[in-house]
Amino acid sequence: MNIAEVRGKCKSALARIPRDMLVIAILVVSSSLSFGLGYLAGQDTAGTSGTRLETAPQQVSTSEVGASTSDVGVVVSKNGTKYYLPGCAGVDRISDTNKVSFPSAAAALAAGYTPAANCKGL
Repeated sequence: MNIAEVRGKCKSALARIPRDMLVIAILVVSSSLSFGLGYLAGQDTAGTSGTRLETAPQQVSTSEVGASTSDVGVVVSKNGTKYYLPGCAGVDRISDTNKVSFPSAAAALAAGYTPAANCKGL
């Protein structure tokens, strides 16, 4: 079978299908493929859009006092009731002897501390 014969068979097969049905079939298939590709593209970018909160490393125990604030999730004062992120201005006002580190905000909440109102990101 050569190319001319294949071309003739395709033309005869297409001639039997009504033109309107062919156009509708092409539209349905192309719109379905477009929707599917758009959905997949949205799935790829879903994890990167919006605000993403990352958990802090779990390297510091809750009983450690005076730990480096770069290794902790949140910092509290032994004498206070609020918890702060390590980069907040309130952490600088806590003396090193009173600093207590928690691995996460959830751990600080469980211990009875509340988020500081002046610390953005909490």
